[in-house]
Amino acid sequence: MTGPRPQVVPEPGLPAQVTVYEVGPRDGLQNEAATVPTAVKAEFVRRLLAAGLGVVEVTSFVRPDRVPQLADAAELLAALRPLGPARLPVLVPNERGLDRALAAGVTEVAVFASVTETFARRNLGRSVAQSLAGFAPVVERAGDAGLRVRGYASMCFGDPWEGEVALDAVVEVGERLLAMGCAELSLGDTIGVATPGHVRALLGAFAAAGIAADRLAVHFHDTYGQALANTLEALRSGVTTVDAAAGGLGGCPFARSATGNLATEDLVWMLDGLGVHTGVDLGALVATSAWLSRVLGRPSPSRVVRALTAGADPRSP
Repeated sequence: MTGPRPQVVPEPGLPAQVTVYEVGPRDGLQNEAATVPTAVKAEFVRRLLAAGLGVVEVTSFVRPDRVPQLADAAELLAALRPLGPARLPVLVPNERGLDRALAAGVTEVAVFASVTETFARRNLGRSVAQSLAGFAPVVERAGDAGLRVRGYASMCFGDPWEGEVALDAVVEVGERLLAMGCAELSLGDTIGVATPGHVRALLGAFAAAGIAADRLAVHFHDTYGQALANTLEALRSGVTTVDAAAGGLGGCPFARSATGNLATEDLVWMLDGLGVHTGVDLGALVATSAWLSRVLGRPSPSRVVRALTAGADPRSP
């Protein structure tokens, strides 16, 4: 797919390269009401990899009754096995999930913690302290098996039940996840309420605690249209890994005010214009999201996808 491209005008001080951590197949599809066939999910992942995404989080080994959309995790990974050494991390909620992931032959896993008590109990059925204690053996066993482990911290910028979240509470949970062996910590704006000043303050709090930006990633939802602005602020603070979902898919089944993730296409458009290397072919990525939109039967929330596919033949494969 061809079309306009942004003029490249670099901003001094930004990273030369950014890792786009694609979460569309897992975080993007988990909230879909209608079941997406395993074959479609596998094709989605294949197209994302072909578009140059270096990391694609594909699924979660959560209980099927909790997130029915991801009940086919083992089948999906089996279908993707011929892809070889691609980075295809999966989310694991507990040791049982880790057992299933190990049996499926994964090389990277992630655990998902909450900063706030209310969301921890609603999403994980445990307190913050209990959930962190439960993750410790998961991270240890995964590390012993040679797996890379990522830690997610959710509700870092605000909670729909508790309101404002203290910076030191986020840093405390983040420190615990990193100390138990997580190689990277993704800071989640689960309901999309963050603003650039808040992002700068939180990253500054981590820096003051001795945690370098190269151990952090950011995960913004675009509920209030702030995701790109927040991402740019994170890049200015030294972060080099950004989570995004192709087509702006997503939400959280356990937090109704959480809407779509930052669209990967919108992120890549901005980074291309800033001269920041991602390795992603924007045209191929847009074509992938346009294809998935047709499969799901609704237009993509991504502004870049909409702009670059305006007037396209809806029957295109």
